[in-house]
Amino acid sequence: GADILVEALERCGISDVFAYPGGASMEIHQALTRSPLITNHLFRHEQGEAFAASGYARASGRVGVCVATSGPGATNLVSALADALLDSIPMVAITGQVPRRMIGTDAFQETPIVKVTRSITKHNYLVLDVEDIPRVIQEAFFLASSGRPGPVLVDIPKDIQQQ
Repeated sequence: GADILVEALERCGISDVFAYPGGASMEIHQALTRSPLITNHLFRHEQGEAFAASGYARASGRVGVCVATSGPGATNLVSALADALLDSIPMVAITGQVPRRMIGTDAFQETPIVKVTRSITKHNYLVLDVEDIPRVIQEAFFLASSGRPGPVLVDIPKDIQQQ
């Protein structure tokens, strides 16, 4: 799943990703290290990476991409996502999530980030099937950059990333 995600990002022409690694997103970060086309800019805090992705989008005119882990990592993106919505900044935020079987069980570092961000994103996705990743990523970039630009969140459970 994580390799499929990175291939989808490459097909969308992404050259830069802003990230802070965590347990629920580790497969994504490992897949990013294998990409010859994407530079992964590592930060010390998720809020910093998200605002960097926003600044990148403002300066380049391209969609900014950030990656965070589940729970508090994902919630640290909230201010930047709200700012991107209000300022019409095209962003795609990719978050790790607990494995599918643990969603809704109050698992360690589980936060319902799709619900949390519903009012501050143009759209958001919870990927429940690895085969949906290419379509979801393509749609996310289309939505982020079309009409009035804004943020889109894609939440990917750890077991999907591992497939």
